[in-house]
Amino acid sequence: MGWSAGLWWWLVAVAAAAAVGAAEGEVAVGAAAPRRHAYAAMMYMGTPRDYEFYVATRVMMRSLGRLSATADRVVIASLDVPPRWVQALKDDGVKVVSVENLKNPYEKQENFNMRFKLTLNKLYAWSLVSYERVVMLDSDNIFLQNTDELFQCGQFCAVFINPCIFHTGLFVLQPSMAVFKNMLRELAVGRENPDGADQGFLASYFLDLLDQPMFHPPTNGTKLEDLKLRWSIPCGPNSVITFPSAPWFKPWYWWSWPVLPLGLSWHEQRRENLGYSSEVPVVLIQAVLYIGVIAVTRLARPSLSKMCYNRRMEKSTMFLLSLLRVVAAWSILAAYIIPFFIIPRTVHPLLGWPLYLLGSFSLSSIVINIFLLHPFSVLTTWFGIIGALFVMSFPWYLNGVVRALAVFAYAFCCAPLIWASLVKTMSSLQVLVERDAFRLGEPNQNAEFTKVY
Repeated sequence: MGWSAGLWWWLVAVAAAAAVGAAEGEVAVGAAAPRRHAYAAMMYMGTPRDYEFYVATRVMMRSLGRLSATADRVVIASLDVPPRWVQALKDDGVKVVSVENLKNPYEKQENFNMRFKLTLNKLYAWSLVSYERVVMLDSDNIFLQNTDELFQCGQFCAVFINPCIFHTGLFVLQPSMAVFKNMLRELAVGRENPDGADQGFLASYFLDLLDQPMFHPPTNGTKLEDLKLRWSIPCGPNSVITFPSAPWFKPWYWWSWPVLPLGLSWHEQRRENLGYSSEVPVVLIQAVLYIGVIAVTRLARPSLSKMCYNRRMEKSTMFLLSLLRVVAAWSILAAYIIPFFIIPRTVHPLLGWPLYLLGSFSLSSIVINIFLLHPFSVLTTWFGIIGALFVMSFPWYLNGVVRALAVFAYAFCCAPLIWASLVKTMSSLQVLVERDAFRLGEPNQNAEFTKVY
């Protein structure tokens, strides 16, 4: 009995040892085959658009994950990036490398733009020496298909945006601690930098790139011949789209589409990878508020007009007319400006534009009922905006030049109508002021609303 019990325990011990050995073997295999390559981006704080770049970075990294890229995804994050953002990136499967911000020695240059103050953090990409190649990315990239062929590049590959300057929104590098330390020394001595940012520094540092091909395709049937900027729209077979546009026309802004046609592609990537759960509640609250404003304004319009007109005027009619013109003009302008700035910037365009139109309509209704203006005079610009959206989003233009000409022609035809509506609005105010009823403080509300509506 004792012999059988001992044999049983011996078998248990052998099985346990085998299981532990197998587990250690798996760990050893995993440790022996780390990823050789990485897609990297940077994130830092200190600009009014920090949240927007955080969202853009997550969308880009998730799109790479969905394309089964055989490389690590890395974010070089400054130490002041909020911990919840760092954790969200880690939950997405992204490796976060925390770094101290590099001091920018070019801040006092005349042409320096403060929004580029911390872009030199991009140099940390050369310190990622655990990888053989790194594709360094700005957050305004979207990936349409797998781009792992980029890792076949040499020590440094970039795309030129003119004969002397290459674009640093997407480039390939071979990490090297020696190069990284040398770059830091060059920063310390104030190496020439045309723009004071990462792009100017790297263009100055890699002067020999002007005389060398940027990419040598291997003879393995690769589809990638070189790194190019393609300006055709749509981009056709391109693997990645970079948006090196003006700061306020990045693809994640709801107003960038249809001004920037490919912005809708970026939002489609976000919808599939991240969603809009953080913006939708704000959008719903604003929509309900605007609908409430329209309803209340419609019911309370006699009272609103009395606030403006039902009082005795002691000053001259000319002064009253001038005052009303100024107040009405600024009120109409505010009706189109205020909704623009309170909509969440990174919401989907198909939510942002309807919300903007609803908001401007609701505020315009207040102006219409307070000043007893003709609705079509005030809303001419509103209809003009809708027409412009249709013209810009028309999908069957032959090319971008035809699209630009169509938009210009529409604006040329629409401008006289908007001007005529403004003139009619000012004339309506003059008629109202000159009426005896308003000058004596006894407006005939029923007659006016019959005329207006």
